Amino acid sequence: MKILMMLSAAVVMAVFASGAQARTEERQKVEILYETTLNLIHLLVEQGVIKREAANEMIRKAEEKARVAQQAQEKASPPAVEGLKKGEVRVTYVPEHIKKEIRDELRDAVVGQAKQEGWGDVNVVPEWASRFKLEGDIRLREQADFYASTNAPAANFQAIGQQIDNTTEDSLHRERLRMRLGINANVTRGVDMGLRLTTGNINDPATTGSTLGGPISMGSPTSTLQTLGTFNSKFGFVLDQAYLKLTPWDWITVKGGRFPNPFFVGTVGDVYTGTIRDAPHTIPTAGVIHTDLLWDADLNFEGLAINLHPWLKENRTMKPFLNAGIFPLQQINQSETVKAKDKWFYGAQAGVEWIPDDLDTKVRVGVAYYDYRNISGVRNPAFGDTLFNQTATLFRQKGNSLFNIDNDGDPTTNLWALAADYRIANVTMVADYSRFKPIHVVGTVDYARNVGYNQNRIFTRTGQNIKPETDAYQIRLTVGYPVISERHQWQIFGFYRYSERDSMLDAFTDSNYLLGGTNHKGYTVHGLYGVAHNTWFGLRYNSYNQISGLPLGIDSINLDLNARF
Repeated sequence: MKILMMLSAAVVMAVFASGAQARTEERQKVEILYETTLNLIHLLVEQGVIKREAANEMIRKAEEKARVAQQAQEKASPPAVEGLKKGEVRVTYVPEHIKKEIRDELRDAVVGQAKQEGWGDVNVVPEWASRFKLEGDIRLREQADFYASTNAPAANFQAIGQQIDNTTEDSLHRERLRMRLGINANVTRGVDMGLRLTTGNINDPATTGSTLGGPISMGSPTSTLQTLGTFNSKFGFVLDQAYLKLTPWDWITVKGGRFPNPFFVGTVGDVYTGTIRDAPHTIPTAGVIHTDLLWDADLNFEGLAINLHPWLKENRTMKPFLNAGIFPLQQINQSETVKAKDKWFYGAQAGVEWIPDDLDTKVRVGVAYYDYRNISGVRNPAFGDTLFNQTATLFRQKGNSLFNIDNDGDPTTNLWALAADYRIANVTMVADYSRFKPIHVVGTVDYARNVGYNQNRIFTRTGQNIKPETDAYQIRLTVGYPVISERHQWQIFGFYRYSERDSMLDAFTDSNYLLGGTNHKGYTVHGLYGVAHNTWFGLRYNSYNQISGLPLGIDSINLDLNARF
Protein backbone atom coordinates (compact mmCIF):
# COMPACT_ATOMS: atom_id res chain seq x y z
CA MET A 1 0.00 0.00 0.00
CA LYS A 2 2.87 2.32 0.81
CA ILE A 3 4.33 1.77 -2.64
CA LEU A 4 0.97 2.46 -4.32
CA MET A 5 0.47 5.70 -2.37
CA MET A 6 3.97 6.92 -3.26
CA LEU A 7 3.42 6.03 -6.90
CA SER A 8 0.00 7.68 -7.00
CA ALA A 9 1.40 10.86 -5.49
CA ALA A 10 4.27 10.88 -7.98
CA VAL A 11 1.93 10.48 -10.95
CA VAL A 12 -0.55 13.09 -9.81
CA MET A 13 2.30 15.52 -9.08
CA ALA A 14 3.69 14.87 -12.53
CA VAL A 15 0.30 15.51 -14.14
CA PHE A 16 -0.27 18.72 -12.22
CA ALA A 17 3.26 19.79 -12.92
CA SER A 18 3.21 19.18 -16.66
CA GLY A 19 2.74 22.45 -18.47
CA ALA A 20 1.84 23.47 -21.95
CA GLN A 21 5.50 23.77 -22.88
CA ALA A 22 6.36 20.22 -21.69
CA ARG A 23 7.51 17.97 -24.43
CA THR A 24 4.85 15.75 -26.01
CA GLU A 25 6.85 12.57 -25.37
CA GLU A 26 7.24 13.29 -21.65
CA ARG A 27 3.54 14.16 -21.35
CA GLN A 28 2.58 10.85 -22.98
CA LYS A 29 4.81 8.91 -20.61
CA VAL A 30 3.27 10.65 -17.62
CA GLU A 31 -0.27 10.00 -18.90
CA ILE A 32 0.51 6.31 -19.47
CA LEU A 33 1.93 6.03 -15.98
CA TYR A 34 -1.08 7.82 -14.57
CA GLU A 35 -3.58 5.56 -16.36
CA THR A 36 -1.63 2.44 -15.39
CA THR A 37 -1.67 3.38 -11.74
CA LEU A 38 -5.39 4.12 -11.74
CA ASN A 39 -6.10 0.82 -13.53
CA LEU A 40 -3.97 -1.03 -11.00
CA ILE A 41 -5.86 0.53 -8.11
CA HIS A 42 -9.19 -0.39 -9.72
CA LEU A 43 -7.94 -3.97 -10.25
CA LEU A 44 -6.99 -4.28 -6.58
CA VAL A 45 -10.49 -3.09 -5.70
CA GLU A 46 -12.07 -5.69 -7.99
CA GLN A 47 -9.88 -8.47 -6.55
CA GLY A 48 -10.98 -7.56 -3.06
CA VAL A 49 -7.49 -6.58 -1.93
CA ILE A 50 -8.62 -3.09 -0.97
CA LYS A 51 -12.04 -1.52 -0.56
CA ARG A 52 -13.44 1.18 -2.86
CA GLU A 53 -13.47 3.71 -0.03
CA ALA A 54 -9.80 3.02 0.69
CA ALA A 55 -8.91 3.45 -2.99
CA ASN A 56 -10.74 6.80 -3.22
CA GLU A 57 -9.04 7.96 -0.04
CA MET A 58 -5.65 6.88 -1.46
CA ILE A 59 -6.18 8.95 -4.64
CA ARG A 60 -7.45 11.93 -2.62
CA LYS A 61 -4.38 11.92 -0.37
CA ALA A 62 -2.10 11.58 -3.37
CA GLU A 63 -3.74 14.59 -5.05
CA GLU A 64 -3.50 16.58 -1.82
CA LYS A 65 0.21 15.79 -1.53
CA ALA A 66 0.67 16.79 -5.15
CA ARG A 67 -1.00 20.19 -4.52
CA VAL A 68 1.16 20.79 -1.44
CA ALA A 69 4.25 19.92 -3.45
CA GLN A 70 3.08 22.17 -6.28
CA GLN A 71 2.60 25.14 -3.94
CA ALA A 72 6.05 24.61 -2.49
CA GLN A 73 7.46 24.45 -5.98
CA GLU A 74 5.71 27.68 -6.97
CA LYS A 75 7.21 29.53 -4.00
CA ALA A 76 10.70 28.33 -4.78
CA SER A 77 10.46 28.52 -8.58
CA PRO A 78 11.41 31.54 -10.77
CA PRO A 79 8.73 33.77 -12.29
CA ALA A 80 6.14 32.08 -14.43
CA VAL A 81 7.22 31.14 -17.84
CA GLU A 82 5.18 32.31 -20.71
CA GLY A 83 2.72 29.72 -21.92
CA LEU A 84 2.11 28.14 -18.52
CA LYS A 85 -1.28 28.40 -16.94
CA LYS A 86 -1.77 29.50 -13.38
CA GLY A 87 -0.91 26.71 -10.95
CA GLU A 88 1.20 24.75 -13.44
CA VAL A 89 4.90 23.97 -13.13
CA ARG A 90 7.36 22.32 -15.47
CA VAL A 91 9.09 19.07 -14.44
CA THR A 92 12.21 19.01 -16.50
CA TYR A 93 13.71 15.64 -15.48
CA VAL A 94 12.86 12.41 -13.54
CA PRO A 95 16.00 10.33 -12.92
CA GLU A 96 15.93 6.97 -14.71
CA HIS A 97 17.01 5.00 -11.63
CA ILE A 98 13.99 6.31 -9.72
CA LYS A 99 11.68 5.20 -12.53
CA LYS A 100 13.31 1.74 -12.50
CA GLU A 101 13.07 1.45 -8.73
CA ILE A 102 9.35 2.27 -8.79
CA ARG A 103 8.74 -0.22 -11.60
CA ASP A 104 10.64 -3.02 -9.85
CA GLU A 105 8.96 -2.51 -6.49
CA LEU A 106 5.53 -2.36 -8.10
CA ARG A 107 6.16 -5.48 -10.19
CA ASP A 108 7.45 -7.53 -7.25
CA ALA A 109 4.55 -6.55 -5.02
CA VAL A 110 1.82 -7.18 -7.56
CA VAL A 111 3.31 -10.35 -9.12
CA GLY A 112 3.95 -11.85 -5.68
CA GLN A 113 0.38 -11.33 -4.62
CA ALA A 114 -0.90 -12.56 -7.98
CA LYS A 115 1.03 -15.83 -7.60
CA GLN A 116 -0.12 -16.29 -4.04
CA GLU A 117 -3.79 -15.77 -4.87
CA GLY A 118 -3.73 -17.31 -8.36
CA TRP A 119 -5.11 -14.28 -10.26
CA GLY A 120 -6.33 -15.35 -13.67
CA ASP A 121 -4.79 -18.85 -13.43
CA VAL A 122 -7.43 -21.43 -14.36
CA ASN A 123 -5.05 -24.28 -13.44
CA VAL A 124 -4.41 -23.17 -9.89
CA VAL A 125 -5.08 -25.98 -7.33
CA PRO A 126 -7.74 -25.19 -4.71
CA GLU A 127 -6.45 -24.79 -1.18
CA TRP A 128 -8.20 -27.94 0.09
CA ALA A 129 -6.71 -30.10 -2.68
CA SER A 130 -3.16 -29.00 -1.84
CA ARG A 131 -3.50 -30.74 1.53
CA PHE A 132 -3.80 -34.21 -0.11
CA LYS A 133 -0.94 -36.41 -1.27
CA LEU A 134 -1.59 -39.46 -3.44
CA GLU A 135 1.01 -42.24 -3.70
CA GLY A 136 1.17 -45.87 -4.67
CA ASP A 137 3.27 -48.76 -5.88
CA ILE A 138 2.99 -52.00 -7.83
CA ARG A 139 5.06 -55.17 -7.75
CA LEU A 140 5.02 -58.02 -10.28
CA ARG A 141 6.60 -61.23 -8.97
CA GLU A 142 7.65 -64.52 -10.50
CA GLN A 143 8.16 -67.04 -7.69
CA ALA A 144 9.61 -70.56 -7.72
CA ASP A 145 9.64 -72.89 -4.68
CA PHE A 146 11.79 -76.02 -4.39
CA TYR A 147 11.10 -78.69 -1.73
CA ALA A 148 13.79 -80.95 -0.27
CA SER A 149 13.55 -84.64 -1.13
CA THR A 150 13.85 -85.56 2.57
CA ASN A 151 10.71 -83.63 3.61
CA ALA A 152 8.03 -85.46 5.59
CA PRO A 153 4.62 -85.81 3.89
CA ALA A 154 2.22 -82.89 4.27
CA ALA A 155 -0.32 -85.15 6.01
CA ASN A 156 2.13 -85.67 8.88
CA PHE A 157 2.30 -81.91 9.48
CA GLN A 158 -1.47 -81.51 9.27
CA ALA A 159 -1.92 -84.28 11.87
CA ILE A 160 -0.19 -82.09 14.46
CA GLY A 161 -1.99 -78.90 13.41
CA GLN A 162 0.74 -77.33 11.26
CA GLN A 163 -0.58 -75.48 8.23
CA ILE A 164 1.17 -76.83 5.18
CA ASP A 165 -0.43 -78.60 2.24
CA ASN A 166 2.60 -79.42 0.09
CA THR A 167 6.06 -80.64 1.04
CA THR A 168 7.19 -82.61 -2.00
CA GLU A 169 6.03 -81.05 -5.28
CA ASP A 170 8.13 -78.14 -6.59
CA SER A 171 6.25 -75.04 -7.69
CA LEU A 172 8.38 -73.83 -10.60
CA HIS A 173 6.33 -70.76 -11.42
CA ARG A 174 3.79 -68.75 -9.50
CA GLU A 175 2.85 -65.32 -10.84
CA ARG A 176 1.83 -62.81 -8.19
CA LEU A 177 0.91 -59.13 -8.03
CA ARG A 178 0.76 -56.47 -5.36
CA MET A 179 -0.80 -53.04 -5.80
CA ARG A 180 -1.06 -50.39 -3.07
CA LEU A 181 -2.69 -46.96 -3.23
CA GLY A 182 -2.27 -44.52 -0.35
CA ILE A 183 -3.69 -41.11 0.51
CA ASN A 184 -2.21 -38.69 3.04
CA ALA A 185 -4.33 -35.71 4.08
CA ASN A 186 -3.39 -32.80 6.30
CA VAL A 187 -6.62 -32.00 8.16
CA THR A 188 -5.17 -29.05 10.03
CA ARG A 189 -1.98 -28.12 11.80
CA GLY A 190 -0.88 -31.14 13.84
CA VAL A 191 -3.64 -33.44 12.52
CA ASP A 192 -3.10 -35.82 9.58
CA MET A 193 -5.06 -38.71 8.11
CA GLY A 194 -3.70 -41.81 6.37
CA LEU A 195 -5.58 -44.22 4.12
CA ARG A 196 -4.30 -47.14 2.05
CA LEU A 197 -5.98 -49.65 -0.23
CA THR A 198 -4.19 -52.78 -1.35
CA THR A 199 -4.62 -56.10 -3.10
CA GLY A 200 -4.96 -59.22 -0.99
CA ASN A 201 -8.01 -61.24 -1.98
CA ILE A 202 -9.43 -63.20 0.97
CA ASN A 203 -10.06 -66.09 -1.45
CA ASP A 204 -6.38 -66.36 -2.45
CA PRO A 205 -5.24 -69.73 -1.03
CA ALA A 206 -1.69 -68.41 -0.75
CA THR A 207 -2.69 -65.64 1.68
CA THR A 208 -5.38 -67.13 3.94
CA GLY A 209 -5.05 -68.38 7.50
CA SER A 210 -6.61 -71.39 9.16
CA THR A 211 -7.72 -72.38 12.64
CA LEU A 212 -10.42 -74.95 12.00
CA GLY A 213 -8.51 -77.14 9.56
CA GLY A 214 -9.43 -75.05 6.50
CA PRO A 215 -9.28 -71.47 5.25
CA ILE A 216 -11.32 -68.89 7.12
CA SER A 217 -12.91 -65.79 5.62
CA MET A 218 -10.08 -63.36 6.19
CA GLY A 219 -6.93 -62.31 4.42
CA SER A 220 -3.40 -62.66 5.67
CA PRO A 221 -2.11 -59.84 7.91
CA THR A 222 1.39 -60.45 6.52
CA SER A 223 0.81 -60.52 2.77
CA THR A 224 -0.79 -58.21 0.22
CA LEU A 225 0.09 -60.42 -2.76
CA GLN A 226 -2.57 -61.62 -5.19
CA THR A 227 -1.76 -64.87 -6.99
CA LEU A 228 -2.64 -64.79 -10.69
CA GLY A 229 -4.51 -67.60 -12.40
CA THR A 230 -8.07 -67.00 -11.22
CA PHE A 231 -9.61 -67.66 -14.67
CA ASN A 232 -9.58 -63.88 -15.23
CA SER A 233 -11.78 -63.20 -12.22
CA LYS A 234 -11.56 -59.65 -10.92
CA PHE A 235 -9.27 -58.81 -8.00
CA GLY A 236 -10.47 -57.04 -4.91
CA PHE A 237 -9.12 -54.07 -2.98
CA VAL A 238 -9.03 -54.22 0.81
CA LEU A 239 -8.64 -51.44 3.38
CA ASP A 240 -5.07 -51.89 4.62
CA GLN A 241 -4.60 -48.65 6.58
CA ALA A 242 -6.96 -46.06 8.04
CA TYR A 243 -5.70 -43.84 10.85
CA LEU A 244 -5.44 -40.39 12.37
CA LYS A 245 -2.04 -39.00 13.35
CA LEU A 246 -1.80 -36.23 15.94
CA THR A 247 1.39 -34.19 16.32
CA PRO A 248 0.62 -31.51 18.93
CA TRP A 249 4.37 -30.88 19.37
CA ASP A 250 7.44 -31.81 17.34
CA TRP A 251 8.56 -34.38 19.92
CA ILE A 252 5.39 -36.47 20.15
CA THR A 253 3.23 -38.39 17.67
CA VAL A 254 0.01 -40.25 18.46
CA LYS A 255 -1.69 -42.61 16.01
CA GLY A 256 -5.05 -44.32 16.25
CA GLY A 257 -6.77 -46.76 13.90
CA ARG A 258 -4.94 -49.16 11.59
CA PHE A 259 -1.45 -47.83 10.88
CA PRO A 260 2.12 -48.85 9.93
CA ASN A 261 4.38 -50.59 12.44
CA PRO A 262 5.09 -47.98 15.15
CA PHE A 263 8.21 -49.72 16.48
CA PHE A 264 11.84 -49.30 15.46
CA VAL A 265 12.74 -52.35 13.37
CA GLY A 266 16.26 -51.51 12.27
CA THR A 267 15.33 -49.15 9.44
CA VAL A 268 18.06 -46.98 7.91
CA GLY A 269 18.16 -44.38 5.18
CA ASP A 270 16.00 -41.29 4.82
CA VAL A 271 12.83 -42.79 6.27
CA TYR A 272 12.75 -44.24 9.77
CA THR A 273 9.68 -46.21 10.79
CA GLY A 274 7.90 -44.87 13.83
CA THR A 275 10.92 -43.80 15.89
CA ILE A 276 13.51 -41.11 15.28
CA ARG A 277 11.56 -39.78 12.33
CA ASP A 278 7.91 -40.64 12.00
CA ALA A 279 7.39 -41.70 8.41
CA PRO A 280 4.62 -39.59 6.85
CA HIS A 281 3.95 -41.98 4.00
CA THR A 282 1.47 -44.81 3.69
CA ILE A 283 3.72 -46.46 1.07
CA PRO A 284 7.22 -47.43 2.30
CA THR A 285 10.12 -45.87 0.41
CA ALA A 286 11.56 -48.05 -2.38
CA GLY A 287 14.31 -50.34 -1.20
CA VAL A 288 14.51 -48.93 2.32
CA ILE A 289 16.61 -51.22 4.52
CA HIS A 290 15.02 -52.88 7.55
CA THR A 291 15.31 -56.00 9.66
CA ASP A 292 12.32 -58.30 9.90
CA LEU A 293 12.96 -60.82 12.65
CA LEU A 294 9.63 -60.32 14.47
CA TRP A 295 7.41 -58.55 11.97
CA ASP A 296 6.56 -58.90 8.31
CA ALA A 297 7.20 -55.69 6.35
CA ASP A 298 3.54 -55.64 5.20
CA LEU A 299 2.14 -55.96 8.72
CA ASN A 300 -0.02 -53.11 10.05
CA PHE A 301 -1.13 -52.58 13.65
CA GLU A 302 -4.63 -51.85 14.95
CA GLY A 303 -5.10 -49.78 18.07
CA LEU A 304 -3.33 -46.79 19.61
CA ALA A 305 0.39 -45.96 19.51
CA ILE A 306 2.56 -43.12 20.80
CA ASN A 307 6.06 -42.14 19.66
CA LEU A 308 8.22 -39.82 21.77
CA HIS A 309 11.36 -38.43 20.12
CA PRO A 310 12.71 -35.41 22.06
CA TRP A 311 15.40 -33.19 20.54
CA LEU A 312 14.53 -34.55 17.10
CA LYS A 313 15.58 -31.40 15.21
CA GLU A 314 18.49 -30.46 17.42
CA ASN A 315 22.13 -31.15 16.62
CA ARG A 316 22.84 -33.64 19.38
CA THR A 317 25.14 -36.66 19.56
CA MET A 318 22.57 -38.72 21.48
CA LYS A 319 18.84 -38.72 20.74
CA PRO A 320 16.56 -40.97 22.81
CA PHE A 321 13.18 -42.29 21.69
CA LEU A 322 10.26 -44.17 23.21
CA ASN A 323 7.52 -46.10 21.40
CA ALA A 324 4.51 -47.72 23.04
CA GLY A 325 1.09 -48.98 22.08
CA ILE A 326 -1.94 -51.06 22.93
CA PHE A 327 -3.49 -53.22 20.22
CA PRO A 328 -6.66 -55.36 20.27
CA LEU A 329 -6.09 -58.68 18.47
CA GLN A 330 -9.46 -60.35 18.83
CA GLN A 331 -12.65 -58.96 20.37
CA ILE A 332 -14.94 -61.68 21.78
CA ASN A 333 -18.55 -61.29 22.83
CA GLN A 334 -18.75 -63.33 26.03
CA SER A 335 -21.94 -65.12 27.00
CA GLU A 336 -23.10 -68.22 28.86
CA THR A 337 -21.83 -70.33 25.96
CA VAL A 338 -18.67 -68.31 25.19
CA LYS A 339 -16.06 -68.04 27.95
CA ALA A 340 -13.01 -67.00 25.94
CA LYS A 341 -11.46 -63.62 26.75
CA ASP A 342 -10.44 -60.78 24.47
CA LYS A 343 -6.93 -61.11 23.04
CA TRP A 344 -4.67 -58.07 23.41
CA PHE A 345 -1.14 -57.10 22.59
CA TYR A 346 0.89 -54.48 24.48
CA GLY A 347 4.27 -53.19 23.40
CA ALA A 348 6.89 -50.74 24.66
CA GLN A 349 10.29 -49.88 23.24
CA ALA A 350 13.02 -47.50 24.36
CA GLY A 351 16.20 -46.67 22.56
CA VAL A 352 18.75 -44.13 21.48
CA GLU A 353 20.32 -42.88 18.27
CA TRP A 354 24.02 -42.05 18.46
CA ILE A 355 25.62 -39.82 15.80
CA PRO A 356 29.37 -39.26 16.36
CA ASP A 357 30.98 -35.94 15.54
CA ASP A 358 32.32 -37.19 12.18
CA LEU A 359 28.68 -37.69 11.00
CA ASP A 360 29.75 -40.71 8.91
CA THR A 361 28.27 -43.24 11.31
CA LYS A 362 24.82 -43.63 12.83
CA VAL A 363 24.06 -46.22 15.45
CA ARG A 364 20.55 -46.92 16.75
CA VAL A 365 19.67 -49.35 19.49
CA GLY A 366 16.18 -50.29 20.65
CA VAL A 367 15.11 -52.53 23.55
CA ALA A 368 11.51 -53.73 23.45
CA TYR A 369 9.02 -55.84 25.40
CA TYR A 370 5.92 -57.26 23.69
CA ASP A 371 3.21 -58.85 25.83
CA TYR A 372 0.39 -60.95 24.33
CA ARG A 373 -2.61 -61.41 26.64
CA ASN A 374 -5.02 -64.38 26.50
CA ILE A 375 -3.22 -65.67 23.42
CA SER A 376 -2.90 -69.33 24.50
CA GLY A 377 -5.70 -71.86 24.15
CA VAL A 378 -7.98 -73.35 26.81
CA ARG A 379 -9.25 -76.89 26.43
CA ASN A 380 -13.02 -77.33 26.49
CA PRO A 381 -13.83 -78.99 29.84
CA ALA A 382 -16.45 -81.54 28.84
CA PHE A 383 -17.43 -83.64 25.86
CA GLY A 384 -19.19 -81.54 23.26
CA ASP A 385 -18.45 -78.20 24.94
CA THR A 386 -17.55 -75.19 22.79
CA LEU A 387 -17.04 -72.71 25.65
CA PHE A 388 -13.40 -72.00 24.77
CA ASN A 389 -13.39 -72.50 21.00
CA GLN A 390 -12.53 -68.84 20.49
CA THR A 391 -9.31 -69.17 22.47
CA ALA A 392 -7.88 -70.45 19.16
CA THR A 393 -6.27 -67.62 17.23
CA LEU A 394 -7.92 -66.14 14.16
CA PHE A 395 -4.73 -66.44 12.12
CA ARG A 396 -1.50 -68.40 12.34
CA GLN A 397 1.15 -69.63 9.93
CA LYS A 398 3.25 -72.54 11.21
CA GLY A 399 5.89 -73.34 13.80
CA ASN A 400 4.40 -72.55 17.23
CA SER A 401 3.57 -75.37 19.68
CA LEU A 402 -0.08 -76.39 19.43
CA PHE A 403 -2.60 -78.59 21.21
CA ASN A 404 -6.14 -79.70 20.43
CA ILE A 405 -8.76 -77.86 22.51
CA ASP A 406 -11.69 -79.74 20.98
CA ASN A 407 -13.36 -82.39 23.14
CA ASP A 408 -15.77 -84.19 20.84
CA GLY A 409 -13.65 -87.27 20.18
CA ASP A 410 -13.61 -86.70 16.41
CA PRO A 411 -9.99 -86.34 15.10
CA THR A 412 -11.22 -84.91 11.80
CA THR A 413 -12.53 -81.76 13.53
CA ASN A 414 -9.59 -81.00 15.79
CA LEU A 415 -9.39 -77.37 16.86
CA TRP A 416 -5.77 -76.34 17.35
CA ALA A 417 -4.71 -73.52 19.67
CA LEU A 418 -1.40 -72.13 20.93
CA ALA A 419 0.17 -74.07 23.80
CA ALA A 420 2.54 -71.37 25.07
CA ASP A 421 2.28 -67.84 26.38
CA TYR A 422 4.22 -65.15 24.49
CA ARG A 423 6.06 -62.29 26.17
CA ILE A 424 8.90 -61.27 23.89
CA ALA A 425 12.06 -59.40 24.88
CA ASN A 426 13.77 -57.93 21.83
CA VAL A 427 17.01 -56.03 21.17
CA THR A 428 17.64 -54.39 17.79
CA MET A 429 20.82 -52.59 16.72
CA VAL A 430 21.70 -51.02 13.38
CA ALA A 431 24.96 -49.29 12.42
CA ASP A 432 25.03 -47.20 9.23
CA TYR A 433 28.48 -46.26 7.88
CA SER A 434 28.25 -43.63 5.12
CA ARG A 435 31.86 -42.54 4.53
CA PHE A 436 31.48 -43.66 0.89
CA LYS A 437 28.30 -41.66 0.19
CA PRO A 438 26.04 -42.26 -1.61
CA ILE A 439 27.03 -45.87 -0.87
CA HIS A 440 26.19 -47.05 2.65
CA VAL A 441 27.48 -50.06 4.56
CA VAL A 442 24.91 -51.17 7.10
CA GLY A 443 25.09 -53.89 9.72
CA THR A 444 22.08 -55.03 11.75
CA VAL A 445 21.69 -57.44 14.65
CA ASP A 446 18.31 -58.52 15.99
CA TYR A 447 17.73 -60.83 18.96
CA ALA A 448 14.49 -62.02 20.58
CA ARG A 449 13.52 -64.39 23.39
CA ASN A 450 10.13 -65.52 24.61
CA VAL A 451 10.55 -64.87 28.34
CA GLY A 452 6.91 -65.81 28.95
CA TYR A 453 7.46 -69.48 28.16
CA ASN A 454 6.66 -71.65 31.21
CA GLN A 455 7.11 -75.37 30.72
CA ASN A 456 5.15 -76.37 33.84
CA ARG A 457 2.19 -74.17 32.90
CA ILE A 458 2.17 -75.64 29.39
CA PHE A 459 2.13 -79.19 30.82
CA THR A 460 -0.87 -78.30 33.01
CA ARG A 461 -2.65 -76.75 30.07
CA THR A 462 -1.93 -79.38 27.42
CA GLY A 463 -0.71 -82.53 29.13
CA GLN A 464 2.42 -82.32 26.98
CA ASN A 465 5.98 -81.86 28.25
CA ILE A 466 7.18 -79.53 25.47
CA LYS A 467 10.86 -78.66 25.54
CA PRO A 468 11.44 -74.87 25.42
CA GLU A 469 12.74 -73.47 22.14
CA THR A 470 12.48 -69.73 22.69
CA ASP A 471 15.42 -67.92 21.05
CA ALA A 472 15.74 -66.15 17.71
CA TYR A 473 18.31 -63.94 16.05
CA GLN A 474 19.20 -62.42 12.71
CA ILE A 475 22.50 -60.96 11.46
CA ARG A 476 22.48 -58.85 8.32
CA LEU A 477 24.93 -56.90 6.11
CA THR A 478 23.81 -54.41 3.45
CA VAL A 479 25.91 -52.52 0.89
CA GLY A 480 24.59 -49.96 -1.60
CA TYR A 481 22.14 -47.11 -1.81
CA PRO A 482 19.85 -46.99 1.23
CA VAL A 483 16.90 -46.05 -1.01
CA ILE A 484 16.44 -47.04 -4.68
CA SER A 485 14.94 -44.07 -6.53
CA GLU A 486 16.94 -43.57 -9.76
CA ARG A 487 18.45 -45.55 -12.62
CA HIS A 488 21.64 -47.52 -11.91
CA GLN A 489 21.24 -47.28 -8.12
CA TRP A 490 21.77 -50.64 -6.44
CA GLN A 491 21.65 -52.48 -3.16
CA ILE A 492 22.90 -55.94 -2.13
CA PHE A 493 22.28 -57.58 1.21
CA GLY A 494 22.38 -60.96 2.87
CA PHE A 495 21.50 -62.31 6.29
CA TYR A 496 21.42 -65.43 8.40
CA ARG A 497 18.24 -66.12 10.36
CA TYR A 498 17.59 -68.51 13.24
CA SER A 499 14.08 -68.67 14.74
CA GLU A 500 13.16 -71.38 17.23
CA ARG A 501 9.66 -72.81 17.55
CA ASP A 502 8.20 -70.59 20.30
CA SER A 503 10.59 -67.62 20.13
CA MET A 504 7.76 -65.39 18.83
CA LEU A 505 4.20 -65.52 17.56
CA ASP A 506 4.33 -67.21 14.13
CA ALA A 507 1.26 -65.30 12.83
CA PHE A 508 3.11 -62.01 12.22
CA THR A 509 6.50 -63.18 10.92
CA ASP A 510 7.69 -62.70 7.34
CA SER A 511 5.95 -65.09 4.95
CA ASN A 512 9.03 -65.53 2.73
CA TYR A 513 11.21 -67.70 5.00
CA LEU A 514 10.22 -71.37 4.88
CA LEU A 515 6.98 -69.89 3.50
CA GLY A 516 6.15 -68.22 6.83
CA GLY A 517 6.15 -68.90 10.56
CA THR A 518 8.86 -69.91 13.04
CA ASN A 519 11.02 -73.01 13.65
CA HIS A 520 13.48 -72.43 10.82
CA LYS A 521 17.08 -71.54 10.10
CA GLY A 522 18.78 -70.45 6.91
CA TYR A 523 19.94 -67.53 4.82
CA THR A 524 18.74 -64.97 2.27
CA VAL A 525 20.65 -63.15 -0.50
CA HIS A 526 18.88 -60.22 -2.16
CA GLY A 527 19.85 -57.68 -4.84
CA LEU A 528 18.05 -54.54 -6.10
CA TYR A 529 18.83 -52.50 -9.23
CA GLY A 530 17.19 -49.28 -10.44
CA VAL A 531 16.18 -49.30 -14.11
CA ALA A 532 14.37 -45.92 -14.19
CA HIS A 533 13.07 -43.24 -11.86
CA ASN A 534 11.33 -45.06 -8.96
CA THR A 535 11.47 -48.33 -10.92
CA TRP A 536 13.69 -51.25 -9.95
CA PHE A 537 14.28 -54.99 -10.27
CA GLY A 538 14.75 -57.30 -7.31
CA LEU A 539 16.15 -60.82 -7.17
CA ARG A 540 16.02 -62.85 -3.94
CA TYR A 541 17.13 -66.34 -3.01
CA ASN A 542 15.93 -67.97 0.24
CA SER A 543 17.18 -71.29 1.65
CA TYR A 544 15.64 -72.49 4.95
CA ASN A 545 15.18 -75.71 6.91
CA GLN A 546 13.09 -76.59 9.93
CA ILE A 547 15.05 -76.67 13.20
CA SER A 548 13.14 -79.34 15.15
CA GLY A 549 10.33 -81.80 14.60
CA LEU A 550 9.47 -83.22 11.20
CA PRO A 551 12.04 -82.60 8.44
CA LEU A 552 11.17 -79.73 6.10
CA GLY A 553 13.36 -77.73 3.75
CA ILE A 554 12.26 -75.15 1.17
CA ASP A 555 14.33 -72.99 -1.20
CA SER A 556 12.65 -70.17 -3.10
CA ILE A 557 13.55 -67.64 -5.78
CA ASN A 558 11.68 -64.35 -6.25
CA LEU A 559 12.12 -62.09 -9.30
CA ASP A 560 10.35 -58.75 -8.83
CA LEU A 561 9.66 -55.69 -10.95
CA ASN A 562 8.65 -52.72 -8.81
CA ALA A 563 7.42 -49.21 -9.59
CA ARG A 564 6.39 -46.42 -7.24
CA PHE A 565 4.88 -42.95 -7.56
